[in-house]
Amino acid sequence: MNRAASSRRRGFWLLESLLAVAIFSIGILSLAGAVNNCMVAQRVKQDDVLARTVLGNRMAEIEAGVVQVSETKTEELKGAFEGMKIKQSRREVKRKNEEKQDITGLWEITLEVQWQGDGQDLSRQLSFYFFPQSVGSQ
Repeated sequence: MNRAASSRRRGFWLLESLLAVAIFSIGILSLAGAVNNCMVAQRVKQDDVLARTVLGNRMAEIEAGVVQVSETKTEELKGAFEGMKIKQSRREVKRKNEEKQDITGLWEITLEVQWQGDGQDLSRQLSFYFFPQSVGSQ
């Protein structure tokens, strides 16, 4: 009788151990998924910061007259921005001043950065007005 009770206790202890290992494994797998999601979010955030930097730099170059925007063009970026493309275009803006006279030479510049992130196409866009006569002719 004693031997049968001892065998049952060992069987119950084995079952408890298996259940504990299963619960622990589920917890570890859930934690691994959460860590992976955090790493993906961090990569997306870093790419977004890079894209905003590209847009800000190109806007400053256009305003300084270093880069001319005469037609729509797309350019592959190099260096720290490898894998990104910038598309720039302009459109003339028809506006009148307070004396109802046409304002000539006012442009709307649109910049768009495109890149591939985690298997999907991502992009960031910036539009601003530019009056080239204020810094030099274009």
